[in-house]
Amino acid sequence: MRERIDALDAELLRLLNERARCAVEVATVKRRQGGEAFYRPEREAGILRQVREQNTGPLPGDAVVRLFREIMSECLALEEPLVVAFLGPEGTFTDLATRKHFGQAATLQPLVSIDSVFREVESGRAHFGVVPIENSTEGVVTHTVDCFLESPLLICGEVILPVQHHLLSRCERLEDVRLVMAHPQALAQCRQWLDRELPGVERRHASSNGLAAQNAAGTAGAAAIASDAAAERYGLQVLAQNIEDRGDNTTRFLVIGRVEAGRTGRDRTSIMLSTANRPGSLFGLLKPIAEAGISLTRIESRPSRCVNWDYVFFLDFIGHRDDTAVAACLEALRESADMLKILGSYPQAAT
Repeated sequence: MRERIDALDAELLRLLNERARCAVEVATVKRRQGGEAFYRPEREAGILRQVREQNTGPLPGDAVVRLFREIMSECLALEEPLVVAFLGPEGTFTDLATRKHFGQAATLQPLVSIDSVFREVESGRAHFGVVPIENSTEGVVTHTVDCFLESPLLICGEVILPVQHHLLSRCERLEDVRLVMAHPQALAQCRQWLDRELPGVERRHASSNGLAAQNAAGTAGAAAIASDAAAERYGLQVLAQNIEDRGDNTTRFLVIGRVEAGRTGRDRTSIMLSTANRPGSLFGLLKPIAEAGISLTRIESRPSRCVNWDYVFFLDFIGHRDDTAVAACLEALRESADMLKILGSYPQAAT
């Protein structure tokens, strides 16, 4: 059996390098032709779905997807190393989502705010960015939604990440904690636990959980709500595990860039709409979607920033802009809305 394993390992190594050589040849062809993006979101999503569906075990599907993600990440780095900006610092859940989507071979660039992630990608200094958009418990991340009002960037992917919050600190005991720091969403997701276990302890907002952990490492009596990766990164101990109020706590992240993702057959489209504030105006916007039989998965309203009490609506629905039904629906919306902006059609997360 050991000899068989050794032979299989040798064959795996040979095949991996053969795949890598093919990736290098593909890069040569793309450079010769010019203009074609090296990273294609729909191609990667299709491969990952295919290996999950074709997997017969005993390796579980998630493990197979992780292995192929890293193989693809390393091969893509041979074609063109990707620079990906994300809401930092290191150890945030956005960091984990970025690594889950792009693998370990991408060059990751932590930034201090969601705005700066958009700017970094818009400037071309980063190929892509990853930002949080919504949480299953606390809803939409309004800062991300607002950035799309002005940005020309497209959504070209999404990542779904189960979120487990831990209380991290230099303190030895829970009773010694005098301050808890975290992103406002994380504080809200752990509100019941904090009320029960740390009543009266000050809660302070941070721009990210990673920054909260970084600050807690240098502040006596402070604790942070963050991931176990942040605990390892900043030398903190875990005082309490899984303090989120809901066990199914999940966050959705968006991959933003300048690439239009092609159809995969399992896609989502995000758009931005506005119309005059008059009776029945929202009904008029939603009617073409209902008549087309398209599944609407999210709708949010945000102030337009132009006129008081005027709003822009952000919608997600199932399908790709190139699908016949979706294309006809978008055309109807273009005629009825005062403004329509297509933020992107992209593969649904390969969870």
